[in-house]
Amino acid sequence: MVSPTLLVLALVVAYPLLSAFRLAFYQRNDGVNPETGILETGEKFVGLENFSDMFLGANGERFRNALWNTTTFTVVAVSLEVVLGVLMALVMHRAFKGRALVRASILVPWAVPTAIAGLLWRWIFQADGVVNKILALDTPVLWTTDGLQAWFAVIIADTWKTAPFIGLLVLAGLQVISNEVYEAAKLDGASPWKTFWSITLPLVKPTLLVAVLFRILDTLRMFDLPYTLIGPGKNATDTITVIAYEEAVKFNKYGPASAYSVFLFLYIAVVAFVFVKLLGADVLGTRAGKRGR
Repeated sequence: MVSPTLLVLALVVAYPLLSAFRLAFYQRNDGVNPETGILETGEKFVGLENFSDMFLGANGERFRNALWNTTTFTVVAVSLEVVLGVLMALVMHRAFKGRALVRASILVPWAVPTAIAGLLWRWIFQADGVVNKILALDTPVLWTTDGLQAWFAVIIADTWKTAPFIGLLVLAGLQVISNEVYEAAKLDGASPWKTFWSITLPLVKPTLLVAVLFRILDTLRMFDLPYTLIGPGKNATDTITVIAYEEAVKFNKYGPASAYSVFLFLYIAVVAFVFVKLLGADVLGTRAGKRGR
């Protein structure tokens, strides 16, 4: 009964994944063989050369910079998104007039496609754009040029775009907490701050950890936002996915591009494993199943 689904998964997931792993060990073989003088085409097996070139080859410095950008984007953006997402969830959870409108407005950024959001923020960050008009500096900040300001522009845009996602998941966790728990804490004289740290945060932690894990995995493969907002070839916003895309599409070097992708796949797998083991995120709900038995 599940064989059609397994066949589709094999075609759209397993085959591209295995193909990328295979290509990571090959390079294009276009040129004249210096020993035979014969024109050679096709692919040649190079072993781990594509992986060693990532760190020690001509693009080694760019790859290390992209790895640093990918990691810092993830750490800073996800941290900001967690704080803002929890605050959004607390606001959306409270009962007040117009709550439905507030919930809808908070979730609008998450509904906007990332590429469209990148173009929107590119217009906002123009030299004569909204941000510089608000800052009212003597010299406008060139947000979309290479530099630290471009790094901040991507962080701001990504936080605006995806903090509502964490807020939505945390809100779902808040809604399953019984009001009786809060009433008991209030009778015991607990302050709102104490109630948040001792009741709300521990009870919503499983949902929050899963949301953070999803955002970490998503941010590590960030491509469309820095590509559309800042553009390719910028040291401040280069990511591993951007340079992999350029190697494949711009230079037709599918072997090195696959090596970048395989490295990112393994990097994400390690980060996910460490996150689950150290912080105990119950992604599959196995603990709840065990408790039920």
